[in-house]
Amino acid sequence: MTALSSSAAAPRQPHPTEDFGWALGVLLREYRDRVAPILADFPQGERGYQTLSEVVVHGDQPSQLALANRLGIDRTVMTYLVDDLEDAGLVARRANPEDRRQRRIVPTGQGHDTLAELCVRVVGAEALTLASLTPDERVVFRRLLIKAASGGDPSLDPCEVADELAPR
Repeated sequence: MTALSSSAAAPRQPHPTEDFGWALGVLLREYRDRVAPILADFPQGERGYQTLSEVVVHGDQPSQLALANRLGIDRTVMTYLVDDLEDAGLVARRANPEDRRQRRIVPTGQGHDTLAELCVRVVGAEALTLASLTPDERVVFRRLLIKAASGGDPSLDPCEVADELAPR
C-alpha cells in the first residue's frame, strides 16, 4: 500500500459556505461596511474608538504607556492617537498623583457623551451584522468569538488585528 492508503481517506474539503476562513472574511467585511461610516469622522477611526472606550470603561491605567501596553499599540502610535483624541476634546492628560512623571489619560465630559452616542450606533451595526442569529445566539457567538480571538490574552488589541486585515 502507498502512504495514502484508501483506509486513510483525505479530509473532505468543506463547501465554501462551510469554510471557516470564508465565513470570517464575509462577517468581517460586513462589519467593516457597517461600522466604518459610523466612525469615519472619529479621530483615528476604529482604533481611536477602541482607545476612548478603554479609557472610559477601564480608566484605571496609570499612564499612557500602560494604556498602550493594554491595547497592544506601539507607544509612539499611542502618543499621536491620544494627541488626536485630546485635540478633539475627548480625553485629557492629567498628572498621576502616585507618580508625577506619568500622565493618566482621562475622558472628558464630551468624551463620555461621544462614546455613549457612538456605542449605540456601533451596537446597532453589530446587530445588523448578526441579524441572522437570535438574540441568545448573538450573546453566545460574541462570547465564544472573543474567547477564541483573545486566546485568553486580554491585552490583545482588536483594532490592531482589524488594521492588519484591512485592505491597503
